[in-house]
Amino acid sequence: MSVHPERAQDTPDLCVVLTTTETEEEAQALARGLLEASLAACIQLSQIDSLYVWEGDVAADPEIRLMIKTRQTLAGQVVAWLEGNHPYEVPQIMVLPAIGVGPGYQSWLLEVTSDGGR
Repeated sequence: MSVHPERAQDTPDLCVVLTTTETEEEAQALARGLLEASLAACIQLSQIDSLYVWEGDVAADPEIRLMIKTRQTLAGQVVAWLEGNHPYEVPQIMVLPAIGVGPGYQSWLLEVTSDGGR
């Protein structure tokens, strides 16, 4: 599926939620839980290197990033679910707007998330 700029839509009703975990197993568990609850349509897992300040020191760790694609109206539920199920003491949870989403992908995402019904 390719996105043509002239057909892409500004989609204030869609967003991406980002979080990270220490292991692939933790990431898989979070992803499956969100998908089974119909809170997300698609979650991509990527291995990354994170550098950050923790307790006054610079730390560097490999992590797994979850890119969670969902409806803006479900973002609060996704964040609450992650806060209740995330293994980190202080998890990164960020909600970003989705801009320029292709109409076919947008329709599919809306169809498979809980407001659209599974």
